[in-house]
Amino acid sequence: MNLHEYQGKELLSSFGVRIQRGIVAQSADEAVEAAKKLTEETGTGWHVIKAQVHAGGRGKGGGVKLAKNLDEVKTLADQIIGMNLVTPQTSAEGKKVHQVLIAEDVYYPGDNEPEEYYMSVLLNRGTGKNMIMYSTEGGMDIEQVAEETPHLIFTEEIDPALGLLGFQARRVAFNLGLSGTAFKEMTKFVSALYTAYVKSDASLFEINPVLKTSDDKIMAVDSKVTLDDNALYRHKDLAELRDKREENPIEVEAGELGLNYVDLDGNVGCMVNGAGLAMATMDLIKQAGGDPANFLDVGGTADAARVEAAFKIILKDPNVKAILINIFGGIVRCDRVAQGVIDAYKNMGDAIQVPIIVRLQGTNADIAKELIDNSGLDVLSATEFQEAADKVQEVLS
Repeated sequence: MNLHEYQGKELLSSFGVRIQRGIVAQSADEAVEAAKKLTEETGTGWHVIKAQVHAGGRGKGGGVKLAKNLDEVKTLADQIIGMNLVTPQTSAEGKKVHQVLIAEDVYYPGDNEPEEYYMSVLLNRGTGKNMIMYSTEGGMDIEQVAEETPHLIFTEEIDPALGLLGFQARRVAFNLGLSGTAFKEMTKFVSALYTAYVKSDASLFEINPVLKTSDDKIMAVDSKVTLDDNALYRHKDLAELRDKREENPIEVEAGELGLNYVDLDGNVGCMVNGAGLAMATMDLIKQAGGDPANFLDVGGTADAARVEAAFKIILKDPNVKAILINIFGGIVRCDRVAQGVIDAYKNMGDAIQVPIIVRLQGTNADIAKELIDNSGLDVLSATEFQEAADKVQEVLS
């Protein structure tokens, strides 16, 4: 589950991470009031207006602006709220901005020049250890840094059993070229950031940039936080931060129906029981010359109501030209699934305008095939993988 920048910063702050302070606004008038309040609390004279969407690269799309007075705060907030923000991490349609973060200006003059760093905490699946990735090249796309100057990216792997050790936090600060007060501030920042990552059951914390201010404070100017969905039962307060407006509406609807669904760009809809079989089915579709339009795992109870719900979800995608149902009947009987497909097809009437291939294998597969073949419906049955692939290829051509 992704968090907005302001939510991620609030989470970081609760673990002692210094952040760029800000207030969320839903309208231009609220933005002005937020700016006034922020000036009272922080003394900031300028304000940063930041679109709150689940996408990086907001500045490149015009979603981050600097306001030097209250009139500019209102004008810029009015321009950003309601816009469809297109960034390198969104679709061509972009994402609609519903709110902005009014943040303090932290690039104030002082004894030293401000410096920006990149830092993230994530799991290195290859080693089974958590990893801090960091670079002196903050504010840039880390992919670009990795491609052009890979020697400027450092990593620190942390044994989960031991946690972050003091010398590791100091090594991060040393590799970033810090000394004195900034060195001490960075070691505290790294330790607090890692604690936040572990205690919130996150899968990613990305801070770009981490800023060393002109008076040697270390703070998070941005935050990208992804929480592990499987651990949200331990964090009811964090689960409430979910913003469904930022998610694919079809995926949200499928989740509410208890279906595991991921929207893709292909032309063949998939309805499968089991994640492993679903992945194999997607490979099968590619081999047959098509492209999977979705990942959909109906789970172990593929009765008529569940199959009908899955049909409706799949058919919301106008790109779907065929549907492949691939069920292995281990716990669930194939004949029960076949009857569910038939009942759902009849209930939906003319709503189904695309060919359907049903491959049922396992318990009572022969009875299931007979039910499908004798149903009088425009449904093609198959029992083998290759047979199903051939029929997908046939209907697509």
